Amino acid sequence: MKTALTIAGSDSSGGAGIQADIKTMTAHGVFAMSAVTALTAQNTVGVTGILDATPDFLAAQLDAVFTDIFPDAVKIGMVSSAGLIAVIAEKLRFYGAKNIVVDPVMVATSGARLLKEDAVGALREQLLPLAALLTPNIPEAEILSGLSIRSAADMERSARAIGEQYGCAVLCKGGHRISDADDLLYRGGTLCWFRGKRVETQNTHGTGCTLSSAIAANLAKGLALEDAVQLAKEYLSGALGDMLDLGRGAGPMNHMFDLRSRFCGGERA
Repeated sequence: MKTALTIAGSDSSGGAGIQADIKTMTAHGVFAMSAVTALTAQNTVGVTGILDATPDFLAAQLDAVFTDIFPDAVKIGMVSSAGLIAVIAEKLRFYGAKNIVVDPVMVATSGARLLKEDAVGALREQLLPLAALLTPNIPEAEILSGLSIRSAADMERSARAIGEQYGCAVLCKGGHRISDADDLLYRGGTLCWFRGKRVETQNTHGTGCTLSSAIAANLAKGLALEDAVQLAKEYLSGALGDMLDLGRGAGPMNHMFDLRSRFCGGERA
């Protein structure tokens, strides 16, 4: 059985964070492990408390996982401090971790900044260069690229700038756009659009966690990156289309489709 590790915070409501990650990885037939960066008191309405793990304890969790059940992929979610980011980067390099998917959780859906400036700097300098794939939403892509995103062409410029800066693939998520839910993958100079129809639902808590975890699970199973992204997008879109209440921890559990023969819909730029 393939294995995947999530490094993220705990969501007491079960709809996001490591809870969403573990549910998603399990639904994809991958054995899920976790290293908890923080405990949170939160629900679909907001966060009322955060208790960070210490760098030493996070290091102990990572050592325990890597020395016993080596992960075939690693998903990294929100990490709130520069000290924790430094520990993660050190351990990933030391153990030679592979298939690292970083969801750079920097901006909440409300638009609020979630990381202090020193943590953003550590994220840029230490963690992002280790990633095989980054999955920023549009506000996060604007921060990472320094470019304003108002159109599809802007998404392409931003994804290319991020990918070239950090030497990795970038999936710029279009969920913050009003008219569609198209995502853009930049990889090695190639742009690939994944078309999606916007689903009118309020059950969006944890969707970013779910998407990145699904991609990591697919990479753990040996799928090519484009296939891993397409399957993950279909999985999440199917759950939203069925109006599953992700905010209450239902989790999208039943939308695995074999789309390997038609990833990207033939659209490459």
